[in-house]
Amino acid sequence: MSSDTPTAGAAGHDRHVLEMGESHFAGPDRPSWDLYATCVHCGLCLNHCPTYRALGMEMDSPRGRIYQVLQVDAGRLPIGDSFVTHIDRCLDCRACETACPSGVQYGHIVERARAQIEQHYKRPWPARLVRSIFFRHVLGNPVRVATTARLLRLYQRSGAQRLARASGLLRLLGMSEVEALQPTIDDHFFFDQIGKVFPAEGELRARVALHAGCIASVAFSALNHATIRVLTKNGVEVWVPPGQNCCGALQAHAGFREEARRLARENIAAMLDDRFDAIVTNAAGCGSTLKDYGDLLHEDARHERAEAFAGKVKDVTEFLQHLGLRQPTRTLNLKAAYQDPCHLAHGQRVRSEPRDLLRRIGLKLEEMPNADQCCGSAGSYNVTQNELSMKILDAKMKDIATTSAELIVTANVGCMLQLRAGMKRIGRLTPVKHVVEVLDECY
Repeated sequence: MSSDTPTAGAAGHDRHVLEMGESHFAGPDRPSWDLYATCVHCGLCLNHCPTYRALGMEMDSPRGRIYQVLQVDAGRLPIGDSFVTHIDRCLDCRACETACPSGVQYGHIVERARAQIEQHYKRPWPARLVRSIFFRHVLGNPVRVATTARLLRLYQRSGAQRLARASGLLRLLGMSEVEALQPTIDDHFFFDQIGKVFPAEGELRARVALHAGCIASVAFSALNHATIRVLTKNGVEVWVPPGQNCCGALQAHAGFREEARRLARENIAAMLDDRFDAIVTNAAGCGSTLKDYGDLLHEDARHERAEAFAGKVKDVTEFLQHLGLRQPTRTLNLKAAYQDPCHLAHGQRVRSEPRDLLRRIGLKLEEMPNADQCCGSAGSYNVTQNELSMKILDAKMKDIATTSAELIVTANVGCMLQLRAGMKRIGRLTPVKHVVEVLDECY
């Protein structure tokens, strides 16, 4: 059993667990008793879990997954196909954390379980190869990210994409749904802006470091530029520090926690500076992981610096709302609905700030049903679990269809891509934009 498991002097239930045998968890990043024992199995999380809502299976609910983790730690369940299937199906959206009355840190449990899977389970070789290339060798290496993006841009611009779609080849290979989710690669990457400083307009109110991101730097450069414009218009001096790298979110979610730790150390070294009032990001998924560096490096010599770094991280909407938005030059008289990114609403508990900013620029917000339910994007989930992701997306589109919104707004690039794909699936032309893009229009 884990060294964190209660001893025989504990209650009878815990003694029963001790009798189950040797734990199947070993090595670093083991789910610990203090994490999963917090769960009282009340079931209040069930209807907040997208996979449980879609599949109706207990083992695909947070409670069911925690039970499986406990059984693996008790030696009663192997780290085998069944365990991996149910843990892989989790979106790690953390809606269960918001619903949980006991304060279970479910995200920490599932990420550690995935780290154990990565260490002790042998996936089919094609999956091992693709995962290793993507998580270990491309993400976290700006040169390789840029090279991969250029190849994808060539595919998109050369006519190969059009041919692949028209020929039915993608459908034959079962790749049409996944291929449709890819972002359009930028003509100019944001990487060449790293190292620059953008002066504040008017009175200097704050100085921040902008985390540019990896995928954002090759597919959402315009969003990064819009973020800088909005911040500088509001009296903020924006630095894009050299030496920064990918946040490590996708690696941590997939079980590659050592790779995530390497990136965390690089970002802390590059961006933790007393000159900065905040470290700002425009991607909810990145922000949630950046704010979790203290946990990621909890046994590291740099733990105190990791905690200090995490304490400075702010989502751009959170930062602007607390700073106080300068009056924009125009307002937008539109009906809009806001979709909460999971890692902003549940991971960072930032809900009102984006809505307040949108109201400040004249938007008439109409709350959609289940606004904080996952859209199915979840990092790379819409690629690795595409069929289930599309079921979850279809449910989200039904919720959006109940509104009269002329604009859908969110605060995460993955959500933007997923919701735009959803609009195409239902043949609706409603635009989907980031909060910062909408603010930028008003300045």
